[in-house]
Amino acid sequence: MSRFASTLPIASRAIPNYTTSEAGNPFVDGWYADPDTEIYNGLYWVFPTSSYSYDKQLYLDAFSSPDLVHWTKYPNILTTADISWAVKAVWAPAPISRNGKYYLYFGANDIREDGNMEGGIGVAVSDKPEGPYVDAIGSPLIGEYHNGAQPIDQDVFIDDDGQAYIYYGGHSRANVAKLNEDMISIGTFDDGTQFKEITPENYVEGSQMIKRHGIYYFMWSEGTWTGPDYSVSYAMSDSPTGPFNRLAKILQQDSAVAKGSGHHGVIHIPDTDIWYIVYHRRPLSETDGDHRVLAYDRMYFNDDGTIAPVKMLVKDNFADGQMYSWKTYDGQWTVEDERLTVAETAEAKAMLDTDFADLVFEATASIDYGLGDAGLVFRATNLSTSCDEFQGYYAAITSSDRVVLEKINGGKRTTLGEVDNMIELKTEHLIRVTATGYDIKVFVDDLTYSKISVTERSYSHGATGVGARNTAAKFGHVSVQRP
Repeated sequence: MSRFASTLPIASRAIPNYTTSEAGNPFVDGWYADPDTEIYNGLYWVFPTSSYSYDKQLYLDAFSSPDLVHWTKYPNILTTADISWAVKAVWAPAPISRNGKYYLYFGANDIREDGNMEGGIGVAVSDKPEGPYVDAIGSPLIGEYHNGAQPIDQDVFIDDDGQAYIYYGGHSRANVAKLNEDMISIGTFDDGTQFKEITPENYVEGSQMIKRHGIYYFMWSEGTWTGPDYSVSYAMSDSPTGPFNRLAKILQQDSAVAKGSGHHGVIHIPDTDIWYIVYHRRPLSETDGDHRVLAYDRMYFNDDGTIAPVKMLVKDNFADGQMYSWKTYDGQWTVEDERLTVAETAEAKAMLDTDFADLVFEATASIDYGLGDAGLVFRATNLSTSCDEFQGYYAAITSSDRVVLEKINGGKRTTLGEVDNMIELKTEHLIRVTATGYDIKVFVDDLTYSKISVTERSYSHGATGVGARNTAAKFGHVSVQRP
């Protein structure tokens, strides 16, 4: 277990009241997709698909956290070696607990309607959330198509009256079925049927059910999982079996942050109205469809109970001691004492895979020693392994008590503005850059009055990051968002 893990009841710990993953998205390392969530033994749990080609999706990992910041990985909690009938495409684990047992529902083998291969939705069981899990029944729980729904992408929900339901479906059809008390067999509805179709408009896959204030929210993914249209929509009903009429899309790609956002789970902080949507997305520069990462953002409800569109925020306070989302160019970068730290070198950058045009970008920066500068890089393009190749802007504090804004074009730097500021070495300063159209402003510490204000037309959009020249520097509390 991680040294950060805790078995204290969640109610006795600080409430994780965040706007997003404040320690950065992705919040864990590795290629993962299709996350679902649970709260077990005072810990928040995330169970994802391992995101590789189908023939390599032979195992499931899990992650737990006491605070949604520090995560412990449990590898191989379930593998195809544990499931006699599963040979590939182990997808979308759905966790739930009942009667002292922990159940994990999963899809396997990507079966087709022609019935040429055994597969579908299985169920595994364990005495512990982290497993190991074993096949509960030795065959698929749902092993064939009903109402045209491919048996994949399941979610399991236990209602307040104790009745358990399984929601699932691919190939643009969705079903709901009852689960019996044993959680390993399908029940029957009052009309004698076992599978009810509940397909809403635009449904593709990725079923998810939550309940809030007596209202059932059925959620799903739309679009193509490898495409830019992958997204999450929802419906509301006063019944767990619908009808579910599509209301709106609430999560979709953001051209400045990430693409292909969808197939999600939801974390509800007990005894609060704090909700998070946990989902997968693809980094902007990533071209491999299987390369997806896990992220979460805050999910807010409107006064009428509808769900507000989710905003993908970019933050990193380095509280987890990691720098998963950063790519470095020159220099020796580490995370120390919740700060992104670079050793003194001629020039170094650490960049986020973003593409902001208009932005509000801020971070703390301090210069430990050296005769150079440290600051924020924005609207940067042509990034390569060398710091001399890129184009963009650089707003920095200097060891000579100055604030400077530069335009960088390959190896050429042009000073756009410079002003005295009485910078104290080894003291953390808050730098903020606002860029709206051609207007760029730089603030240091005082966020009311800008130190530098220019009109500059060279670069309209690009990546954001931090950099240093001829100094050892530290950065923290990074935040990038649209104005």
